[in-house]
Amino acid sequence: MKDLISKYNVPVPRYTSYPPANFFQDNFKEIEFIKAIELSNLQQPQHLSFYIHIPFCNRMCYFCGCNSFSRTKDTDEKKYIDAVLNEIEMVCSKIDKKRKIAQIHYGGGSPTSIDLKFIKLINNKLFDTFEVIDNPEIAIECHAGYMDINHFQTLIDAGFNRMSIEIQDFNTNVLKASNRVPTLLPIEQIFDLLHKNNIRINLDFIYGLPFQTVESFSESIQKAIDLSPDRLVTFSYAHVPNIFPRQKLLERSGLPSDELKDKIYQTSRNLLLNKGYKQIGLDHFVHENDELHQAAKDHTLHRNFQGYCSRRTTGQVYAFGVTAISQLTSAYVQNTKTIKEYIDTVNNGNIPVKKGYLLNKDEQITREVITDLMCNEQINWQQIASRLMLTVPEIKDATAYSNEKMEEFAQDGIIVFDDNKIEMCEKGSPFIRNVAASLDKLLLNTNKTFSKPI
Repeated sequence: MKDLISKYNVPVPRYTSYPPANFFQDNFKEIEFIKAIELSNLQQPQHLSFYIHIPFCNRMCYFCGCNSFSRTKDTDEKKYIDAVLNEIEMVCSKIDKKRKIAQIHYGGGSPTSIDLKFIKLINNKLFDTFEVIDNPEIAIECHAGYMDINHFQTLIDAGFNRMSIEIQDFNTNVLKASNRVPTLLPIEQIFDLLHKNNIRINLDFIYGLPFQTVESFSESIQKAIDLSPDRLVTFSYAHVPNIFPRQKLLERSGLPSDELKDKIYQTSRNLLLNKGYKQIGLDHFVHENDELHQAAKDHTLHRNFQGYCSRRTTGQVYAFGVTAISQLTSAYVQNTKTIKEYIDTVNNGNIPVKKGYLLNKDEQITREVITDLMCNEQINWQQIASRLMLTVPEIKDATAYSNEKMEEFAQDGIIVFDDNKIEMCEKGSPFIRNVAASLDKLLLNTNKTFSKPI
């Protein structure tokens, strides 16, 4: 395994989207976004996914790679939320009202750092504008370091049915080195309250942080297993201090080597699998009866900027708030970067478009291929061809597919493949991003910066 890490632990895109966000183009026009919204009413999927970005944090974690801002005494939450509500009005006026909400997701920053009455206002705005599908996914990321019983109850009353509790690690030394606050309430008390209200619970962890060892991280994962969350996520920490300078502060305490980081991941993964959790993609683990597990078994798992989802809850994503990214069938559009510019643009009656990308036909095809690989750890060329009403050669020609490269992956034990299928091997799972990157024409000539897989 050490030789594989040495060979393949090179910077490649995460492929949470295709193309990756650093390919987005500056000076994307508002009129281009409006046309893409109108076109999206005629495209698949028809369901609606809404993302709301709340950029504020009570204090910044050193590992954070999000678009977030520290709250100060001058932070005006209401002014920001008023702008979000106005942006929702402008965008949703272009969306067919017959379409239904499948997903709502709040991210940040820490969405729960603001007065939660504002979160309820936004939910009510969306629920008043569109109907929802049966059993939609209404989710929010929670920084439980600042949340008491009343905070959780307010979110329950606002209509959420899933909460992601961002633990990162139960080890206090790791949290202190990362400038992270542990949960305010005992984690068992949080679970009791949410379970009584039929709220599905995610626990999120990060591996690759200072002071983490195989033993210490295993203890955190075992504690999580004992709580039995519906879903558990082990994110690989991406150290890119050239993009997020605050991450350099972690270097004072030291970061695990690539080899140690892989051992931490593999040990925690084995713990979860031995306790009956089912792996979804590279870093998600779910109960056997979870909808995502059934989708994975059927090879119909999908993902968007909200994360993994089934085809039932898949929707084109319309995103609101500073730096939020909309993910439509034919376009990506990112909002303005600073809070002031965002608020000023919306208050002037404009959608706050900053960057965007219009996907050509080959790129739309490549997105289908890479998404299938990243979600289902396999590519069935004929299935994709049938779904897109194209031939297998047309699908492969749209990508950077190379038989020679596939042979190399196969010789290294990363994949098995034939003319109609590519399947990831178990020991190749950490390098799925490398296989995806080999199919990406955009990487044939680029100077873009990415993180390492491990």
